Amino acid sequence: MKADAPKISIIIVTYNAAGTLQACLDSIYRQKYPALEVVVIDGQSTDDTVKILEQNTDHIAYWKSEKDEGIYDAMNKGTKHAGGDWIYFLGADDVLFDDFTNLAYELKDNHLIYYGRVMTLGGPTIPVNEYGFAKYGLCHQAMIYPRAVFDKYHFNTRYKISADYALNMALYNSGEFHFEFRDHLVANFNQTGVSSTSVDKVFEKDRGELVRKHFGNKIWLRFLFWRMKKNRKDRKKN
Repeated sequence: MKADAPKISIIIVTYNAAGTLQACLDSIYRQKYPALEVVVIDGQSTDDTVKILEQNTDHIAYWKSEKDEGIYDAMNKGTKHAGGDWIYFLGADDVLFDDFTNLAYELKDNHLIYYGRVMTLGGPTIPVNEYGFAKYGLCHQAMIYPRAVFDKYHFNTRYKISADYALNMALYNSGEFHFEFRDHLVANFNQTGVSSTSVDKVFEKDRGELVRKHFGNKIWLRFLFWRMKKNRKDRKKN
């Protein structure tokens, strides 16, 4: 590990991920960036996930398998065991591209949350403006956070699927941190996980007020108009 390379903690939360976990880990091992550590928090899997973790112990800085209260409870645990200057969250069914290393080398300002592109079923994601951020958020696998974020903030476990969206909304206009896009395709986002196949009803109930709180009335009114049109369109489909 180079002394001048800031360490990046890659946090993976798992539950019955034996079918994809090794490919995920291998994509980390292939990175050329010299200062990566892997932290895995497993929710007491009943398949071969723990066996895979045991086989990879020499390459993992910390892992533990125990019952948790869901994805974001596990992520909060992971941040407590992360020793990096920067923190990145990767799904156990996702993989890093080589371009992750290029983004890693651009991490300079610990008041910036850097984000790149990720590959989805619809193609690579794009950078967003303030309204786009409020409306859609950012893909979690696109972002590398400075450690300082999690010295102060944590994921709200009331939101079982969208707590990262809620956290990023709070960070966007916090005055403490800013989001900066860099044009690197960093990961493949496998859209078969719970965040892509389920709706966070608690978050959706709160979403409008969160937009108003963190983005102001102008963005909020645009958001409400968009949601009204979307709901009308969805009702016609059904």
